[in-house]
Amino acid sequence: MGKSGVGMSDVKPLPDFLSYGSHYIDEADRKAVDEVLRSDRLTCGDKVDEFEKALCVKVNGQYAVCCSNGTTALHMASYALDIQVGDKVVVPTITFLATANAPHFCGADIIFADVDPQTALLTPETFQKAIDNADGQIKAVFPVHIAGHVCDMEGISKIARANDIAIIEDACHAFGSIYKDNPVGSCEYSDMTMFSFHPVKNIAMGEGGAILTNSQNYAERMQRFRSHGMIKNDDMAMWEYQMPDPGMNYRLTDIQCALGLSQLDKLDQFKNHRQTLRKKYAQCLQGHGDLIQLMPVADHSDACWHLAVALIDFSKLSIDRDGLMRELADLNIGTQVHYIPVHTQPYYKKIKVFDLPNAMAYYDRALTLPLHMNMTQDHVEAITSNLLEILQRFGLKDVA
Repeated sequence: MGKSGVGMSDVKPLPDFLSYGSHYIDEADRKAVDEVLRSDRLTCGDKVDEFEKALCVKVNGQYAVCCSNGTTALHMASYALDIQVGDKVVVPTITFLATANAPHFCGADIIFADVDPQTALLTPETFQKAIDNADGQIKAVFPVHIAGHVCDMEGISKIARANDIAIIEDACHAFGSIYKDNPVGSCEYSDMTMFSFHPVKNIAMGEGGAILTNSQNYAERMQRFRSHGMIKNDDMAMWEYQMPDPGMNYRLTDIQCALGLSQLDKLDQFKNHRQTLRKKYAQCLQGHGDLIQLMPVADHSDACWHLAVALIDFSKLSIDRDGLMRELADLNIGTQVHYIPVHTQPYYKKIKVFDLPNAMAYYDRALTLPLHMNMTQDHVEAITSNLLEILQRFGLKDVA
């Protein structure tokens, strides 16, 4: 019997727990890390430069600046833009806290933008509405490529350029994705693009981040900032350094970059497998109208999927999202919600109240299902079979 008291005879628990995301490490990864561990440089060595150059080649970018994680990448990008107290930046409310917190730490007022209720992405229309509601000049916008598919960057760029607004792509979910034949990170429609290499992301480095840019000025500012703001040149004594502006220690180690280089070799393999799993989800969940569907794919986006998000109309069910997640967890199926709209967080509500109905409509329906390299299509069939069986028991009558 399940927690609800309804019979569970038709559900089949998975033999092992599947989290919504997980890393994949093979022997080549272990060997790459071991070689660094046996070397005389664990940080500030050659692997960092190698990884940055490899990133530029992979995404057709000119400059890559690695750092300790995606959050510090956002902070570094905000610093490079010289975001200060009183500046206003636009952030879509469907994102992780860091997208808003990083520019806010630099002093920015956050203008939260609504999103498309189906794709959860910032659109040119919701961006323009945020500008109209800002009551002042906007300094930057942070489009977020949720789940791996990509915002309409050309449309957003046209509005931003017409209003003298800088663009920082938050592509933590979208390393390996393509927009209109251009890799995310090429910065064709932005000033900077940042990535995360957290273990559940499309490549894993334990922790890690990077910013891609085609601006030498931005790259040099971020390089200084990630290492305490220090500079050193040939005119100085061997022991001497100077700090024109303060910075932080946001460096990445050679250990992590060795792992990143090895993982980068497998990115195309990872992308193909993630796309295959997501297509299987789409097949298994099709045919149930608006009661449950997979998040639709944004136009012009060849996604390296980080997440598989199902949209469920809980108003038509006798079980809420928390109850469904607990039922699935009992069957060894881990789920998550991406994300709680940031404008609803207590801190930001104290500053300003926003009415963003599309984001709330998306949030009320979103449930992230497992998607990672340790899964097979059989896993997807088992997950969706159990999910649909539970929904049928709690009121979804049209499930076959």
